[in-house]
Amino acid sequence: MYSDEEGELAVRIARKVVDEYTTTRKRPVITDYPETFREKRGAFTTLNTYPQNELRGCIGLPLPRQKLIDALIESAMSATHDPRFPPLNPKELGHIVVEVTIMSPLTLIQARIPKDYLSRIKIGRDGLYLEYGFYSGLLLPQVPVEYNWDVEEYLAHLSMKAGLPADGWTREGVRIYSFTGEIFHEVEPHGRVIREDLHR
Repeated sequence: MYSDEEGELAVRIARKVVDEYTTTRKRPVITDYPETFREKRGAFTTLNTYPQNELRGCIGLPLPRQKLIDALIESAMSATHDPRFPPLNPKELGHIVVEVTIMSPLTLIQARIPKDYLSRIKIGRDGLYLEYGFYSGLLLPQVPVEYNWDVEEYLAHLSMKAGLPADGWTREGVRIYSFTGEIFHEVEPHGRVIREDLHR
């Protein structure tokens, strides 16, 4: 578990990357960070408009294949040109807030039959990653909370995120992994950083 100070630093680093990369299109160099940021972790950077709180970009590296510092830099750069949206414009930098999700390792959910998933997934705790052949999709733990989904709705949207039909999660051979996320975000652009509590 990361401290509030480490979470704030993660957001500050992501914000610095977003600001510099948007204005210069060059990868920022970050040299000052704690030893814990050398751990291999997955991470996502989310950009939301302020004060409307509408999604403006969200990209991450879900698998812990690189140091957290590198995952922060890569995800923050990528979030500025999320293919679902136009590239971020420097004029927007004062009108977005930055959110960072630091992921735990993925854990395969054991399910004898698909219905077992319904009792083994907890809204507000579990992020989900689905694999099925060449198909894959991920939803962060805050997403079903924001949309007030139940577990079955969550699995349906996860399936569609992976490019499958809504009932894709029931197919034989599907593998669903859970993970937890520590979420930190700016309250206002370039402002105070807080830890998000999904259980409020």
